[in-house]
Parts: sequence; structure tokens; C-alpha cells
Amino acid sequence: MRRRAGTNARRAIAEWRLRCGRRAPQPFGKQTRLQNANALSKRRAALRSDVVRRALRRPTPQHVAADRAKLWHPYAATPGAPCLPVKSAAGVRLELEDGTQLVDGMSSWWAAVHGYRVPELDRAVADQLSKMSHVMFGGLTHRPAVALGELLVDCTPDGLDRVFLADSGSVAVEVSLKMAAQFWRGRGRSDKNRFVALRGGYHGDTLGAMSVSDPATGRHEAFAMLPRHHFAERPPRRGADFTEAIESLAEVLERDDVAALILEPLVQGAGGMHFYDPGYLREARQLCDDHDVLLICDEIATGFGRTGHWFACDEAQIKPDILCVGKALTGGYVTMGATLATEKVASSVCAAPPGSEDDALPLMHGPTFMGNPLACAVAVASVSKLLKGGWWRRRVNDIEGQLCEGLNPCVGLDTVKDVRVKGAIGVVELTEPLDAAKVAAACPSLGVWLRPFGTRLYTMPPFACTAQDVAQICEAVCFVAANASDYH
Repeated sequence: MRRRAGTNARRAIAEWRLRCGRRAPQPFGKQTRLQNANALSKRRAALRSDVVRRALRRPTPQHVAADRAKLWHPYAATPGAPCLPVKSAAGVRLELEDGTQLVDGMSSWWAAVHGYRVPELDRAVADQLSKMSHVMFGGLTHRPAVALGELLVDCTPDGLDRVFLADSGSVAVEVSLKMAAQFWRGRGRSDKNRFVALRGGYHGDTLGAMSVSDPATGRHEAFAMLPRHHFAERPPRRGADFTEAIESLAEVLERDDVAALILEPLVQGAGGMHFYDPGYLREARQLCDDHDVLLICDEIATGFGRTGHWFACDEAQIKPDILCVGKALTGGYVTMGATLATEKVASSVCAAPPGSEDDALPLMHGPTFMGNPLACAVAVASVSKLLKGGWWRRRVNDIEGQLCEGLNPCVGLDTVKDVRVKGAIGVVELTEPLDAAKVAAACPSLGVWLRPFGTRLYTMPPFACTAQDVAQICEAVCFVAANASDYH
């Protein structure tokens, strides 16, 4: 006679009870599993609540220690150096948890051009929150996105009539590379799938963007999976003869596999705060036309007035085929980027290759937060505020003059190699690299937030800075430069 299922288990449990004189664990049934799951869920909820409550209330030293123990920071090891704990921000100042006020000399990595708690931008976010914070962009649209698209087409160089709303600057670059590759596929030239970039350039940290950034500073040798592209020599500093650099570029563009040239117009930002001549950019545009190569201009750092022109392309009087924007686009409120293309590019991106059985492709990118309504609404407010009455031009022109005057004491210092200013960008290049953590630790005593990299001690202040704010930033820069040996 067959035993019923579970007989052996029940017998084993009964024997266990006799030996131990205590209650044995009960066999798991469906009800038991459900009860255990509910209990576990309650314990986790209580734990999460306790973690959050503790994180928000503990003293500052423990808060900073927890940051070091749990979080990675940009371009840092873990655990890294202690970070300054910010409590709030208003105007152009950051307030630390101990009440110390710092003038933000960095515009939060060049994005917060209006400063913080800007009434027009706060209002745009609050108004949009009362309607919807997010909705997918696949198959749906909304007024903030359409308004932003039309505004960008209207205020960027002529001919850029199609807009892809990305969720960061790096993603905007990734999209631009895909656009260029799909453009040539749609033209029946899928063999044109490599890019030319300039040495010293920086375009972001995602793999595609990283692959067209400088191979040395981007440490390409550490990432075997990176696509391999072509690099032309960095153009010399503005005002210098750029003949050899243009010849280097022309030689690389002659290759049959080149889809596009990607560059940062006139200012190479994170690759060294390097300023080059508008004449080089004009000749680069002509070379792209001569060799049937697209031109991608990465204006994520330079766009919306930072260089003294609305776009750096405007100073050189050139028009790219594809344009990337970001950073100041939302005034630093929400992460967002955008990629704009000409109608010629857009039509071929989505075309079937001629004489081929391959299908037409849509543009192969679609971020979850593409066209986020909050980001679109605040971007419209940010760009509109910049354009209103030429505000950006007056402010940047004033800041440029103030930076030239305020940084002049650094000229001639033994520790200083070069001092340069362009628009609302001031750079003091030192002879030896600085330790960013040591400079950060000194910032509370200086009353200014600065974040150098390598030998570049620089500032990109918010356009909302007053003359006194800029003077305070310059004093801090000059102090660090004069005492550079303390910050190595």
C-alpha cells in the first residue's frame, strides 16, 4: 500500500519533538509562505523607514562618513575624500550644513547659469508638477515638449529643423553618432561608420561619447570594448597659426570610412579649457563639405551664451549638420540634453538604403525619460529667460570684463603658465597639477566653490553673479594660484 505524500516528513517532525521536548518547525504550506512574505515585507518597510529617518537626521560628521561609505562621486575612487555637505542653495550661493556660504564659481558644472531658486524656473516646475511630472514619449506628446522643440529650432543656427530630446548631454552625443551612422546607411554607404574627433576633446562618459573623446585623458587603453575612431591634432590656441592642425584634419577626413567630424566649437571644455581660433572652425566646416562628411558640433558646454556668443558656431559663422546641447538648457534644474539635425540628415536617417533589400529604420534611440514634461517646462523657462531683452549678452559681457580684471594678478606668478578668458569662462593654467580635494577643503575659508582639474584652475560663474560675486571668485582663484604649492 502506497504511503501518502508527506508521511515521512510528518514522522520526522514527531520524532524531533520527542527528542528535543520542544515545538518543531511546521511544514511550509501556502498560508505559511504568505504569512512569512507579509512579515518580511513589513520588516523591510520598517527598516527602510528607519534608514531614511536616520540618514536625514544624523549629525553632519556621520552624514559625511555615510556618504564616503556608500556613494561613488564623479571621477573618484571609493571611498574618496570627504565631500562638503550642502544644505541648500539660493541666488549664486551654496549653503553648507554648518551655515557657511560659498559663491558658486562652477555653476554646478556649468549648468546653473541663472543660479538657484530662480522664481521663473521654480514657477515653471511647480506649474508642470500640478499637471504631470512624467509621461512616456512613445506614441504620446505634450505641449512643453513641442514648445521646447520649436524654441530650439528658432534659436539655434539656421537649418537645424529636427529635434531629439535626450535625457543628458552624453546621451545627446550618443544620439548624434547614431544619427550620423544611420544617415550614411540610408544613403547606401554603411561603410562610412567611423568618426573623426580632435585630440584634447571631451564629449561625455557613455561608451560612444567616450570613444570620440581624447584617448589619453579618457584612458582608452583601460576600456578594450571602446569603438576605435580617428583623431586629428588639437588646434593651437586662438590667434596662433593653425595651418598644420588643418592639414592634419584634412588628412584624416580623406579616409573613405568617415561618417562625421565631431568637435567642441572654439572651447574644448573638460579636455583642458582650451580656446582655439574661429578660423580653424570655418576651415573644418569647409573640409567636411569637400570630403562629404557630416559636422557634429557639441555645444553642451558652450551653448546658450557661455562663450560670449549665443552659440560658439555663431562666432565662426558656420552651421553644423548636427548640434548637441545640454547643461544650461534647463538652467541646471533637471537633467536634459537635445540633439538637433538638418532636414537633410533627418530624411536620410530614416530611409531605406537605395538598391538594397534592407528595411528603413527609425532613429534607433528612445530613452525612458525622453521629453520629460518637467524638464521640457523648465528648459522653456530657462532659455526664454536667457533670451529676454538680451539679458544673457549683457551679463556675459560684464562678467568677461570682470574676469579679465580680477584674474590679472595671476599673470606673472611663478606658479602660473597662462591666464585666459573667453565670455564667462576664466582659466588660470598652472605649471603643476592641483589636488582637487585639497582645494575643496580650502573653499569654506575662501567663501567660494572651485573645482580644478589637473593644472587648470578655472571658473564658469552663473550669469546671475554681481560684480562683487565675480570679484570674490577671482580673489579665491588668485589666492590658490599664488599658494599653489599648498594644494599639490
